[in-house]
Amino acid sequence: MDSPAVEVSDLLKRYGRTTAVDGLTLRCARGRVTAILGPNGAGKTSTIEICEGFRPPDGGTVEVLGMSPGDPALKPRIGVMPQSGGVPLTMRGGEWLRLVSRFYAHPLDPDALMERLGLSEHARTPFRRLSGGQQQRLSLAAAVVGRPELVFLDEPTAGLDPQARHACWDLVGELRGAGVSVVLTTHHMDEAEKLSDHVVIIDHGRVVAEGTPAQLTGAERQLRFRARPGLNLDEVLAALPPGSTAKESPAGHYIVEGHIDPSLLATVTAWCAAEGVTTEDLSIERRTLEDVFLELTGRELR
Repeated sequence: MDSPAVEVSDLLKRYGRTTAVDGLTLRCARGRVTAILGPNGAGKTSTIEICEGFRPPDGGTVEVLGMSPGDPALKPRIGVMPQSGGVPLTMRGGEWLRLVSRFYAHPLDPDALMERLGLSEHARTPFRRLSGGQQQRLSLAAAVVGRPELVFLDEPTAGLDPQARHACWDLVGELRGAGVSVVLTTHHMDEAEKLSDHVVIIDHGRVVAEGTPAQLTGAERQLRFRARPGLNLDEVLAALPPGSTAKESPAGHYIVEGHIDPSLLATVTAWCAAEGVTTEDLSIERRTLEDVFLELTGRELR
């Protein structure tokens, strides 16, 4: 059995009295896309930066491609896309990518990669004059130009328009298809659900759930609708089959879970009609990764 691309055991990281990573353990398989999700302050970036060798841990062990993150021999084998920074503000985009490519033995063609990410027209533009989305795409190009075995992508599509976002998704899919291991963090749940083979959700520096997107979201469907806030859900539940659940979250938005069939749908709509309740946006959907994420980490702003 191949060793994982990344293996983290009982990782601990503190900043003064604040514990950012609190005994975190995770494995990222080779040749797969692993998404690490969590609210702001959950410990995602600290964990990634330790794996990249940019921060020392305060406890636990970390192996990346079977090596210590600080091992110089590891650097040519990984690609890193930070959230921001790392590019001299006055350097032109094309010059920067060609410079980065020279650090690798068998890099991709920088000009072709610029074309692939829609940056060719901006190759002579200084980095500081590029838009936020263009800067993001250039950072992504720099992370993959060296043909890495493993690439870390921290919020790779932040600030991108839909066209650029899909181009980045396609590139991540191509990396996976070529056997490259990808570890990404993102606040876009649809992105994680679309791209990932494995999802790890962390909160307060610990893993709170992990699995494939399908395992985390489950097979059950949901009946969703909007109506006036404060409906008496106990009355609805009394008429539904055993094992059904109903909740209002947020106000005026209702979710009924259970065995969703025509009978259940008729029961809910009949009750609403009897109560004089007008429903809107009635739909039957599967749980999303965002639903799971909010259930596990809460809705409070951080």
